[in-house]
Amino acid sequence: MMKGYISVFKLRINTGLQYRAAALAGIGTQFFFGFMFIMIFEAFYAHATQEPPMTLSQVVTYTWLKQAFLALVVLWLRDNELFQLITSGNIAYELCRPSGIYGLWYAKLLAQRLSSALLRCFPILIIVFFLPEPYGLLLPPDFASFLLFIAVLLVGLFMVVALSMLIYISVFVTMSPVGSLLFFSVFGEFFAGLIIPVPLMPGWMQQIVYVLPFHWTADFPFRVFTGSISMSEAVQGLIIQLIWLAALITVGKFAMDRALRRIVVQGG
Repeated sequence: MMKGYISVFKLRINTGLQYRAAALAGIGTQFFFGFMFIMIFEAFYAHATQEPPMTLSQVVTYTWLKQAFLALVVLWLRDNELFQLITSGNIAYELCRPSGIYGLWYAKLLAQRLSSALLRCFPILIIVFFLPEPYGLLLPPDFASFLLFIAVLLVGLFMVVALSMLIYISVFVTMSPVGSLLFFSVFGEFFAGLIIPVPLMPGWMQQIVYVLPFHWTADFPFRVFTGSISMSEAVQGLIIQLIWLAALITVGKFAMDRALRRIVVQGG
């Protein structure tokens, strides 16, 4: 069964890497929004009355990481083919496959995100590294922080895919991809720190953020890279990430099994 998931993953990666024109257009868009966010934060820091919890250089690096790895961390990235399978009734074909639907769809979504990120992240990171201050990307404080960043970013990616699976599973009940996608995307994007870095939020809001899983998908890995989180806190955070990942996958599989038991497919 695992071989089937790996084959689907490889096929989706190869397919996704063919969309180079779309990737180039996406890079231009991400540069535009990156500079826009940085200029907003620059104006905020210029008029700050007290010392912010993150330096401007850390926030700039955080912003470029967000733009470079956008495909790995946003919840609004979707696979319309899976939505159509659910809403059209063609899910019946998926039920005929010998492999489990949850693992199969998980592999597809993981490959989709990785292929999109691979086409975009390296050009963005290379260019912003050579930008002058305060618009340039700062490297991690040491090599150990960089390795830990790679680890927590990958676990964060697995968490994002597990959260995305909950969106598709909810469509079995709502039959409306738009509603489910909008709710999860807006809610998740804000609490993941993709609009405002979590340390810049009010204290009472940070308490809400730290209870939810979204912060571990984007804000936490990016702050590990910038050095605003110590190594010991980063290792503890990695353990918490793994616990959240196991919980999300368990809930997702349970919800998928319940949804498939109640599904009714009509037709000849």
